[in-house]
Amino acid sequence: MAIYALGDKVPRIHPSAFVHPDAVIIGDVEIGAESSIWPTAVLRGDHGAVIVGSQTSIQDGTVIHCTADLDTTVGNRCVVGHNAHLEGCTVEDDSLVGSGSVLLHSVRVGPHALVGAGAVVSPGTTIPAHARALGVPARVTEGVIEEGAFTESVATYVHNTHWYNADLRRLD
Repeated sequence: MAIYALGDKVPRIHPSAFVHPDAVIIGDVEIGAESSIWPTAVLRGDHGAVIVGSQTSIQDGTVIHCTADLDTTVGNRCVVGHNAHLEGCTVEDDSLVGSGSVLLHSVRVGPHALVGAGAVVSPGTTIPAHARALGVPARVTEGVIEEGAFTESVATYVHNTHWYNADLRRLD
């Protein structure tokens, strides 16, 4: 696996998490229990920290970075879709970040919120709990996401975490 310390910054990965061998984890990165990091995802905690909670899926091709002033945090039971880019932002518990979306500096995604596929969320934007953000630039609509809307997706990836930890093997 491509897991790197950077000076005294060493990744902390829970033993029940799954990190695909083709993912890259560098520096001050924490990955919680039963979370999954999929192929070609890059989590780079060089100037600040990257924190991924428990039962969270960071899907293929996603890039998560931080700045010297802004850590990036993704909460518990979140799904971050393929090719998303998160930098210096916070995604609270039970939220979904769609494929190809971009969350920029000081963005805050509240719990049970949705960032739609391909959305670009401008710096400093807050997406309240149970809201969704769609488009470029993203427009926020409040009160449209029900609690538990992403439970099935989370459960699928928690299942995949255990399945891949048990059965993934490389064939050369």
